[in-house]
Amino acid sequence: MTIGEILLLVGAGLFAGFINTIAGGGSLISMPLLIFMGLPSADANASNRVALFLQNVFAIQGFRSKGVYVFPYALWPAITATIGAIIGAYIAVDIDSQLFNRILAIVMLMVIVLTVLKPYLFNQSIEEIFSAKKNFISILLFFGVGIYGGFIQAGVGFLVIAVLTGVHGLNMSKTNSIKVFVILCYTVFALIVFLIEDKIRWEYGLTLAVGNATGGWVASRWSVGKDDRIIRMILIVTVVAMAIKLWFF
Repeated sequence: MTIGEILLLVGAGLFAGFINTIAGGGSLISMPLLIFMGLPSADANASNRVALFLQNVFAIQGFRSKGVYVFPYALWPAITATIGAIIGAYIAVDIDSQLFNRILAIVMLMVIVLTVLKPYLFNQSIEEIFSAKKNFISILLFFGVGIYGGFIQAGVGFLVIAVLTGVHGLNMSKTNSIKVFVILCYTVFALIVFLIEDKIRWEYGLTLAVGNATGGWVASRWSVGKDDRIIRMILIVTVVAMAIKLWFF
């Protein structure tokens, strides 16, 4: 790789890692870039997971350094999401890419209603409900989220946010701390699959990971204590932009 390509990958990774940590959709920036740089789509997908793995490791540590973590609850959605992701990876090959992208675009716009408009439409005086019923519902939903994550990584953060804010009423800091933990867990298994299939281009993945990890660390610490409205506005812009890209391009 040239110096210019390295700087481009690190810069894109920095932005993607920041967006992934506070909202989602960063892979819709990094993956097309890898493909544009000449990697086959499978190799780009595999190499992007290296960056996502390190990004979420740093993001988790960033949240913990600010005292934001939700255990042991986070373990259960991570387990079911991982099972779902393994299943999703096997059935993904049968989905038409254009149709799938348009379905994803619609899902993203629905997430706006669930995670952005909800606080202004309903009474949010009661938050952080972890009753047995709600835990069961969210764990089942994470199985579906995992299946989606097995198809394609891009945009899965939006679905995680929708589940955690819609079912448990969590604020965005705690929601994002669970999100990065769940994604980290099933990304480990995705990396194993790609490693066995020899699809990882390490020079690209590790270079991108430098930016992703930095962006994840900065975003995790910056977002703690911020007004949820600020983070939600970033989420709105990100969701709309990614949905338009998926539908028309």
